[in-house]
Amino acid sequence: MPLVALILRSTASLFRILRTRRVSRRTAFRLKLILTVAFACLLETIFHVRSHAIPRPSEDLDAPFSTQCQDPVRAAAANPREDATFVMLARNNDIKEALKAVENIERQFNQWFHYPVLFLNNEAWDPEFVRVLNASVSGEATFEVLKKEEWTFPPSTDVKHARAKIKEQGDNGVYKGGLESYHHMCRFYSGNFYRLEALRKYRWYWRLEPGVEYMCAITYDPFVEMARREKAYGFVVALWEVPETCPSLFRAVDEFRAANQIPETPMWRALIDPSWAPWPIRRLKGWLGGEHRNRNGDTWNLCHYWSNFEIADLDFFRSDTYQELFEHLDRSGGFYDERWGDASVHALAVHMLLGPDQVHHFADIGYYHDPWFQCPGNAPGGQRLDLAALGDNSRSSPESKGGIGCRCQCPDDRRRNNRGICLNTMQSPAAFHRPSFVQKWRGQYPYTINMPTARPKPR
Repeated sequence: MPLVALILRSTASLFRILRTRRVSRRTAFRLKLILTVAFACLLETIFHVRSHAIPRPSEDLDAPFSTQCQDPVRAAAANPREDATFVMLARNNDIKEALKAVENIERQFNQWFHYPVLFLNNEAWDPEFVRVLNASVSGEATFEVLKKEEWTFPPSTDVKHARAKIKEQGDNGVYKGGLESYHHMCRFYSGNFYRLEALRKYRWYWRLEPGVEYMCAITYDPFVEMARREKAYGFVVALWEVPETCPSLFRAVDEFRAANQIPETPMWRALIDPSWAPWPIRRLKGWLGGEHRNRNGDTWNLCHYWSNFEIADLDFFRSDTYQELFEHLDRSGGFYDERWGDASVHALAVHMLLGPDQVHHFADIGYYHDPWFQCPGNAPGGQRLDLAALGDNSRSSPESKGGIGCRCQCPDDRRRNNRGICLNTMQSPAAFHRPSFVQKWRGQYPYTINMPTARPKPR
């Protein structure tokens, strides 16, 4: 540790100066005591920060499932389908955006694999919505209406108080904080959705949002690959949470972790910015609380997975520990006193309860949900022009160096329009290949781990 050696040398020099200068013994003693305490605090702080370093695994733990086009007809025939479904939460007036998303995912994936789609609404379905969307799905379509208790305040909530807090958030400009229905949605996707009777027969789900666009052909079965490789959670985009929406969420989750003696794994530490404050100040900060700070005085870096796309093992959400976590959060009132998002709840739970080899970045999937996108670029020599099932190739973007996509139609020459800092941070427990300090300083983060040469094009 060169820094520690430098501090030791500097402290020793100061002690020598004190011995050679004419100062009273009492003054020298006080100065030595102050220096000793300062050195001890600094040394403890350095060890504290270093204790949050993420160990490098012996190899990359999360390779892309696919790096070029495959024969989707053969892939569909080779493996039986998993017990899986798409899930879309929509309103009747979302019919155009819902149809756009379903037609898109059918064209890019489901025309070959025919997975069902479960449509959810908190109000009675418009027969026209049912007719139009039912006709657009190649698998079975089911239209469920949520029960009142699945889309409302929890029983213990003071509704008048909760609505006052929601209004206050709206007045303060908190992103979607003034929309009561949005709070219900965040709470629903954080916990109640996995309890639905309509989902009981499924193990896997793929969240599909109205208006999303998949920009590449997906010519393999992600559910099959997730099961085969024992993954539990898959994502596309990682970025920062809006800080004003959930100032106390991280503390609430960390208190649950500590109370249940869940260890601070490298996955959990990947979400933490350790404090450089000395131990007494750090502990005082933890005791006083503060936004995004746990009881140890460390803070959440706000990185999370954008959950409007996720492919996940429902058994993870159904586990006793996750259900206890949700109930703990629900009792705290943060879904209404603040605007806790399901994306952050899921991300914190994933990093608290799963290992680095159980999380998958779908680097090969092109995805757009306003305003963010990821588009992997087309794999050189891997577009399989011989496959009639993939149709005309004329609309695809040109092949690109380091590309791993299939028949992608990327909006420009960028791999993504969100910075790669959170992706790099959240993947670090699974990453053997990591960007250097210079690359980080230049903003050159790898597009995905296990592909160290796939760098974003400088802008």
